[in-house]
Amino acid sequence: MNPELRPPLPPFSRETAAQKVRMAEDGWNSRDPQRVALAYTPDTIWRNRDQFPRGREQVIEFLTRKWEREVEYRLIKELWAFDAQGLMHRRFASINDLAIAESERIFHWPQGRRPDNHPSLSELGL
Repeated sequence: MNPELRPPLPPFSRETAAQKVRMAEDGWNSRDPQRVALAYTPDTIWRNRDQFPRGREQVIEFLTRKWEREVEYRLIKELWAFDAQGLMHRRFASINDLAIAESERIFHWPQGRRPDNHPSLSELGL
């Protein structure tokens, strides 16, 4: 099997698309740069604030630096788009550079995978 293929693969049903999104979210919440980078195409293009990583190697370098600073990182993903192999090609983040006070946080689960019963972004009204 091709190591680039990461099931479930297109064409997606609503259920398998949601499964794919959750797998991507779980990867991000693992805070493992190499695992995250493999969910994107080798020629991926990102924009994150004032940084523009291109390709998996730059993404790994970027995420390594990011998670050295952002130790309380949590992420919720929702359905997006994938290429023919089920990989994401682009990532655009609009992120607030201000620190979030503990009293203002809405993602409170322990570091790692979001609990299955935690509300989605849509359910949170975001």
